[in-house]
Amino acid sequence: NISKIMSNIIKISPSILSADFSKLGTEVISLEKAGADYIHIDVMDGHFVPNLTIGPEVIKKLRPITSKVFDVHLMIKPVDNFIKDFADAGADIITFHPEATPDILKTIKLIKKENKKVGVSLKPKSDVKLIENILSEIDLVLIMSVEPGFGGQKFMPEVLDKIKILKKLIAEKNLNVDIEIDGGINFENCSEAKKAGANILVSGSTVFKENKGDLKKNIEILRNN
Repeated sequence: NISKIMSNIIKISPSILSADFSKLGTEVISLEKAGADYIHIDVMDGHFVPNLTIGPEVIKKLRPITSKVFDVHLMIKPVDNFIKDFADAGADIITFHPEATPDILKTIKLIKKENKKVGVSLKPKSDVKLIENILSEIDLVLIMSVEPGFGGQKFMPEVLDKIKILKKLIAEKNLNVDIEIDGGINFENCSEAKKAGANILVSGSTVFKENKGDLKKNIEILRNN
């Protein structure tokens, strides 16, 4: 089963939240050269989460410089009003929070209408039950291992059980859904995340700051540890 084999391949999606924003384009090119699979872009509105980050304009400017998958995590509410903007700007995967929409299925349809992959994100306290019935409609579940809103927080190991439950559900339903984890992922806990069933690791501080900022080395350690 090809899809089963594919899902065992670990992908690394560095978060540009930890990049140097004064030279964001250069940082993205460096990540591509260093072997990043995806580029993780955190979008926060200061309303759904307590921080404010970039909008579609920045993504649009970055789009021509790399062919890497733009893995865009929308921490904004109401989310539906912005999906088209982010799709047009060049997002490849659009991930939203079930709490940010009155109608999860409608939001999924809006993303699919733009021919983008659909991700749904669960905050540390959000229950898997929120998305149990829609797993067959989506491409990815993003498990937050910190409270969304700020980079550089400490990993919450209690979310690993949620990944195991999810992995089991996906297998039982025989679906091809990626499990991504984001929040405080480092060289120590990345192996636990993989063992639990995550196949895409988001990492910001570790990728950009460890080993004197040797991106290639840091991506390889996260992938292989």
